[in-house]
Amino acid sequence: MAEEMVRTRDLVFEYEKRDEEGNVIGSSRAIDEVDLDIKEGQFIAILGHNGSGKSTLAKHINAILVPTGGTIWVDGKDTKDPEELWNVRQSAGMVFQNPDNQIIGTVVEEDVGFGPENLGVPTDEIWKRVEDSLKAVGMIEYRHHSPNKLSGGQKQRVAIAGVIAMEPKCVVLDEPTAMLDPIGRKEVLNTVRALRHRKNVTVILITHYMEEVIYADKIFVMDHGKVVMNGTPKEIFSQVDMLKHYRLDVPQVTMLADELRKKGLDIPAGILKKEELVEALCQLN
Repeated sequence: MAEEMVRTRDLVFEYEKRDEEGNVIGSSRAIDEVDLDIKEGQFIAILGHNGSGKSTLAKHINAILVPTGGTIWVDGKDTKDPEELWNVRQSAGMVFQNPDNQIIGTVVEEDVGFGPENLGVPTDEIWKRVEDSLKAVGMIEYRHHSPNKLSGGQKQRVAIAGVIAMEPKCVVLDEPTAMLDPIGRKEVLNTVRALRHRKNVTVILITHYMEEVIYADKIFVMDHGKVVMNGTPKEIFSQVDMLKHYRLDVPQVTMLADELRKKGLDIPAGILKKEELVEALCQLN
C-alpha cells in the first residue's frame, strides 16, 4: 500500500492584520482547520478562487510557512520541527508561478545543476541528473542556451527540471501556468504528467484552470481557507452549480453537457472531455 506523502490535521495558518500605521488590528485565517491525506505517487489538484488559501497551503508543504495551529507531515516529517526543515525541502520540491523567480543560472544546464550541487551531490551524478531532467521535460537541446532567450513555457519547463534534478518524492506546482499562453500551459502540464508516470513522483497542482485538473486522481476545492469539496474529477465536475457557487469556472464541455442534461437529454454527469460528450450524444440515437 502507498505511503502517505502529505498529511495534515486541523491545519491552521493565521496572519496578523495591521492598519496603515502598522498596528495590529486583528488576525485572519488563511487556512482554517484543513485535513488532507495525499498518498505517494498521486496526482492531486487543489482548486480555489483567489484568496481561497490554496497558495498558502502549497507553501506549507515546502515549509516556506509553518502552521500556527495543527500539524502537517511531509513524508512523515513534522514541518514545525526545525531539525527536519532540510529533509522536508528535499522531499517536496516547489515550482512557482513566475519561472524568472526560480531561474538563477546564465546557462540552462548550470541552472538545473544548481539544486543538486547545493545538496552536495557528486559532480558526475549532477551532470547525469541534469541530462535526465532536461530530457524528462523535453529541453535537452536547449542545455547550452541562455534562459533569458526562452519562451515562458520553456522557462517553466527548465524550472521544473531544476526541481526534478534534486529528486524530490513530491513536486508542488503553485499556479505554474498562470503566466503562460495556452500552448505553454499544455507543454508544462504534459511534462508534469509524464514525469509522474515515469518516476512515480507525487504531484500537487495548485491552479484555477479547470482544464488542467481533469487527469488528477483527486481534487480538493478550497474556499475561505477550508476544504469545501473533494473527490475524483468526475465527482467534482458533476456538481456544476456547486462549483459556480464557489466562483470557479467549469470546462466548456462540462458546462455544455450539464445544460443539455438540464434540457432533458440522457447524458451522464461529470463529462470532462469533448470525446466523452460526442460518445454520449451518439448513443442517444
